[in-house]
Amino acid sequence: MSTTALALTSLGHTLDTSDSAWGELRDSAGIATDPHALAQRMREEGYLFLRGYVDAGEVLETRAEIIRRLANHDLIDEDYPLDEAVSRPGAAGPGHEELAENNQPLKKLLYSGPMMALYERLLGGVVRHFDFTWLRTVPAGGGGTYPHCDVVYMGRGTRNLFTAWTPLGDVPFEVGGLMILEGSHHKAGKLRKYLGRDVDAYCVNYPDAAEIESGRKLWQNWDGRLSSDPVSLREKLGGRWLTTEFQAGDVLTFTMETIHASLDNHSNRYRLSSDSRYQLASDPIDDRWIGEHPVAHGVAGKKQKIC
Repeated sequence: MSTTALALTSLGHTLDTSDSAWGELRDSAGIATDPHALAQRMREEGYLFLRGYVDAGEVLETRAEIIRRLANHDLIDEDYPLDEAVSRPGAAGPGHEELAENNQPLKKLLYSGPMMALYERLLGGVVRHFDFTWLRTVPAGGGGTYPHCDVVYMGRGTRNLFTAWTPLGDVPFEVGGLMILEGSHHKAGKLRKYLGRDVDAYCVNYPDAAEIESGRKLWQNWDGRLSSDPVSLREKLGGRWLTTEFQAGDVLTFTMETIHASLDNHSNRYRLSSDSRYQLASDPIDDRWIGEHPVAHGVAGKKQKIC
């Protein structure tokens, strides 16, 4: 895959883009309506990349609503066209809830039509989604997402659960899209200790337990990352980092045990994307992520243990 002259980085580490370390996501759009083929490929590869699967017009409508909300927080540089989502110097972004609350274009995109149909085919039954929606607004110069598996954040229900990463607009290399570590869902033996952890579990006999219980401290010495160095992690586990230049309408979905991370944002604009989760309605669900106001990683979601 061509990466032009741009040096691609993740968390500040320059990635090896040789053929043995770097590759293109396999497009599964051609099997999007075949339940058996979808399930088989997910088992084999740990992800499905569906180029142009959802309506690009709906994606851009959702994008426009999020940009409007960012502009209301004075986080968009008005010297550029609004739809470019150029971030003000030093800009960050409001919380997930504020961007997602009463956001009808977002709900329509993620929780109706083709998206729900995809998971009904993949899972073979009636599907439900988490009520919490993660919205990512990574400004100019923003670092990548550290390598991790999602199970450590949402593993209290079924593990037959899938993440959908949906780019809200085009995400070329310089804006910094998601990347999958090839074959990493087959590494459960090597990652057994990591995959068995819960980021919201804390030791009640540790000195900082009171800080966790009061909400003054979010996590106890660990935020869920598998590594802070995507380069050395790949060298240790093998496989290639797989990504692409994403376009409005693309969907990337993967398992709870698939290692993923993201490129750094070297552009002057926000990288806008969403994470949403889907499972069989009949399976147990992680109660941190459901309800009108999910507790998420708050105090009510913490789990005590003796260490």
